[in-house]
Amino acid sequence: MQSDSSARDSISQRFFINYWDILGGIIFLGLTLLFHFNHNVELSTITSAIAIIFFSITVSEVAEILAERLSEPYGSYVLTFTAVAVEIILLFNIMLQSHDSPAAIETVKGGIISAVIVDMNVLLGLAVFIGGLSFTEQQHNEDTSSSYTTILYVSSLALLVPSILGQSGHNAEVVEEASYLIGALLFTFYLIILIFQTKTHTHFFKSTARSRIFRYKQHHDTEAKEKIEHHYLFDNISSLLNFIVIFVLIALIGVLAEIFAHDGLMVFTKFGISAGLAGLSIAIISVAPEIFTAVKAAKNDQIQRVVNIAMGASTVSILLTVPSLLILGYFSGSLLTLNFNPLEIGALIFTILLAWKTTDDGETNYFEGISHLMLFMAYAIIAGLY
Repeated sequence: MQSDSSARDSISQRFFINYWDILGGIIFLGLTLLFHFNHNVELSTITSAIAIIFFSITVSEVAEILAERLSEPYGSYVLTFTAVAVEIILLFNIMLQSHDSPAAIETVKGGIISAVIVDMNVLLGLAVFIGGLSFTEQQHNEDTSSSYTTILYVSSLALLVPSILGQSGHNAEVVEEASYLIGALLFTFYLIILIFQTKTHTHFFKSTARSRIFRYKQHHDTEAKEKIEHHYLFDNISSLLNFIVIFVLIALIGVLAEIFAHDGLMVFTKFGISAGLAGLSIAIISVAPEIFTAVKAAKNDQIQRVVNIAMGASTVSILLTVPSLLILGYFSGSLLTLNFNPLEIGALIFTILLAWKTTDDGETNYFEGISHLMLFMAYAIIAGLY
């Protein structure tokens, strides 16, 4: 009898370990609907944000399974694309509220920039810090960071164009026209980079021989662990079914995002939360699953995956999110222009410069991780008071 009880406890524990994120998402989804229909906007905002994070973690875990099957650089591309899909859904639902709340568009702009800042400072910084404490120094392919920082630097300068026109006295029509032109330019740049990353220069985004030797023992320890943990449902179903699971979860996130956007903006206005800080909060919600994935990778000494996720997600956040929101805004009647404020553009450029400095030699340590976290905290303070 005692052995039967222990077996049941073991099965229950394994079930909870494997599916805690799905269970949490379902529970907080139910709470969100309850609070929303009872007009308790404060609690519905909190529970919807938590439910989005839980379901997004599941999306990232399923995407990680697909990533392992596809290998690099396609693997990290799947991870970043699923994360950016959540970001677009969140920001688009916020943008739809602009008819009733003028601050919504400024919140969306803050969310666009903040997503990159969170990816490059919180995600990269925290993962590099934790990995550095465990392994002293970690090696990655320097061509990866060099390519991504160049892409991000050029993209951030392109975003300056509508802002400069707006600050120099041009009317709203000129700024709007410039925004759509820059959006088209960014999307074209994205298509070229996609070919560069997946066809002509895939070796730029893979681990070097040096980093593979450095990770040899840890890699085999991880493989041994994966052979034991074979009960996870999504490990045992086809890639097609996993893609369907991701789409279903993203649809649920879309429902939650609509509630979060409607109730969240009411809460931000009620408590006088600035558009910059509201955008930062949205970015943290959308990036949370990537942070979870990146920290796990850093603890396994897979710093190449961390760099690919952080910088790849930042790249897609600008080159795909911005054009997507411009198109969605045009057809939904929610005008979005790319005239960001000086704080947002300045913080973006400084973030890219710091990322270039900390990754250009192909090695990272915990001090470089702390540097990124310090920059983020400084930005969070000024975003809240700006």
